[in-house]
Amino acid sequence: MAEALAAAGADIIGVSAQQEATGSAIEAAVRAHGREFEALSCDFSNRDATLALTRELDGRHIDILVNNAGAIERAPAAEHPLEWWDRVLQIDLSSPFVLTQAVGRGMLERGRGKVIFTASLLSFQGGINVPGYAAAKSGIAGLTRALSNEWAPHGVTVNAIAPGYIATDNTQALRADPERSAAILARIPAGRWGSGSDLAGATVFLASPASDYVSGVVLPVDGGWLGR
Repeated sequence: MAEALAAAGADIIGVSAQQEATGSAIEAAVRAHGREFEALSCDFSNRDATLALTRELDGRHIDILVNNAGAIERAPAAEHPLEWWDRVLQIDLSSPFVLTQAVGRGMLERGRGKVIFTASLLSFQGGINVPGYAAAKSGIAGLTRALSNEWAPHGVTVNAIAPGYIATDNTQALRADPERSAAILARIPAGRWGSGSDLAGATVFLASPASDYVSGVVLPVDGGWLGR
């Protein structure tokens, strides 16, 4: 997503819990497109750390905010540790709101901005053994619509991308399970797991003037899963 935005002409501030200060692969990719890259570190499971990030970003002119940090924990609901529930809700729902609230104020003052959340297929479905994740991603869909209702009149569009089954560390456990992986692939009309690059077009569209009349939308990028 960051590389696609850089290719489209955006300078990038990359933030994650493990973000290297210099020399990361994403920094190299962004700079290869002739754009600037700044690395910041933030543990989004920690409210104080997230608030510290908002203070560091205060006053910056940020045109596009992509909320892509996320975590998932797998255990049956009856056995799901409450600390897992709290951590996933904090990373996947509360921290995106805190960050968007802070960055959105500047967008509202300027009368223009693009906010893109990362939702999920579980914004529409319940999933299996991931109650915290399903609740958080359902919340992201609702938050997308709520902020759009308030902010679209002021030139700030708020949308979400709902990735399907993408080959990332979050889905490693599923891909390593032969039965579960086969069942998932059988349900995807495209016949394959998605890749990060499959999100590029939707990201650039929702970040660009091409989507100025699109707000409050949760856009699936899922190989046809939801249409099955």
